Amino acid sequence: MTRLSTDLSPYEIWFFTGSQNLYGEETLRQVAEQSQQIVATLDDASAIPVKIVWKPVLKDSESIRRAALDANADDRVIGVMAWMHTFSPAKMWIAGLDALAKPLLHLHTQANVELPYADIDFDFMNLNQAAHGDREFGYIQTRLGVARKTAVGHASNPLVQKQIADWARASAGWQAVKTLKLARFGDNMRYVAVTEGDKTEAELRFGVQVNTWGVNELADAVAAASSADVDALVAEYEDLYDVVPELRSGGERNQSLRDGAAIELGLRSFLEEGGFGAFTTSFEDLGALKQLPGLAVQRLMAEGYGFGAEGDWKTAILVRAANVMGAGLPGGASLMEDYTYDLVEGAETILGAHMLEVSPSLTTARPTLEIHPLGIGGKDDPVRLVFTADPGPAVVVALSDMRDRFRLVANVVEVVEPRAPLPNLPVGRAVWRPEPSFAVSAAAWLTAGAAHHTVMSTAVGIEVFEDFAAIAKTELLTIDADTTRKGFANEVRWNQAYYRLAQGL
Repeated sequence: MTRLSTDLSPYEIWFFTGSQNLYGEETLRQVAEQSQQIVATLDDASAIPVKIVWKPVLKDSESIRRAALDANADDRVIGVMAWMHTFSPAKMWIAGLDALAKPLLHLHTQANVELPYADIDFDFMNLNQAAHGDREFGYIQTRLGVARKTAVGHASNPLVQKQIADWARASAGWQAVKTLKLARFGDNMRYVAVTEGDKTEAELRFGVQVNTWGVNELADAVAAASSADVDALVAEYEDLYDVVPELRSGGERNQSLRDGAAIELGLRSFLEEGGFGAFTTSFEDLGALKQLPGLAVQRLMAEGYGFGAEGDWKTAILVRAANVMGAGLPGGASLMEDYTYDLVEGAETILGAHMLEVSPSLTTARPTLEIHPLGIGGKDDPVRLVFTADPGPAVVVALSDMRDRFRLVANVVEVVEPRAPLPNLPVGRAVWRPEPSFAVSAAAWLTAGAAHHTVMSTAVGIEVFEDFAAIAKTELLTIDADTTRKGFANEVRWNQAYYRLAQGL
């Protein structure tokens, strides 16, 4: 069995330093020492979640190409950072950059923070040439069309470290998607457009394997759950959540909770045995399952699994990526859906939820474990965790198939407390205020043709998703404080032309 993880500690980012043999052994020794100091500064930065590994200074075309190929071949390496300490003639980098298949960050920095004005001589200038060495490197990257992030400033600057950390998290998310196996239990909800998509193209563009298993294969795994394991899991529920009396041991509906526990045990075993990191279900195809999986899905998402409802595998990919990108940070990631609005003028908000499946990672409060009727699916009443997401900054992101490409649309939002209690809404939910305003946000979302299913992340913000989109070479439309209706509509039009041309004939 493969136990799913969001642990980023096994990952590495390799640090490449560019120079050339022209400068002699003494200068190259100083280059190596100073680049190691830069790496030590970055590796000690608490914000950067993965190990930065220094590699010997690169001085010729063949060593650069070999370093790129070695990075490609090492599954621990999720990205490469490059800095031209001196002047590294960019033609030496052509073969290596062309071969590199890992995400790239160009760090435009230098060894010293301040200029030692009284002591500067030409030896100092000869050694510290990143100001124009990196410009040479920038030219060849652009000439070759290399996708990369550029971070500018001294390695000790927290803002620079934050940019590197965001990119590292996006690179980890990309690694998770490239190696992701996704199990669809049943098909998409009938007649729904946005949950459809090209699974073959998704594997080509993102690397994710999306395949279908009959829901009764899952039901068989659920039926195999032992009574002792169900007992233990129910005890865990009673310890972690405020379980309503009717579901507790001895309660009149305790069997429903036991059925929910068996679904979790069976679903978990199926996913672990198959090495799956994401999955979908559909209320229209439940086979021999007694309930629509609710509690099980919520808990698995909170552990790092990706999930999409109604067969929405694209959202399941995003939830998995967001879970990995936010590993170790406060907050979480969850399937979300814009459900209904509060349209009080000047105080408009969106109430997001789903039938059952919102991750409790969005709250620090103790959820309530409840049972309520569900008017669709034709099965027993399902158990679910009920809570309200914590207030704070968040982002909601959708992935849509636009026929000739995939499109990400992201809205920066602020999760807020509901204006009044929600005593009769028995689901996990979030209330948020979208940037720049409700009217502009909704109009832009509709203009983009963005999906109604999203991932909500309260752990990472828009910068990480921007880096993820750049690494994935996928269109991203951002709705934030600077968005206007006219400007956004024009961006959609321009992108339509750009992305068709960029893909070639």
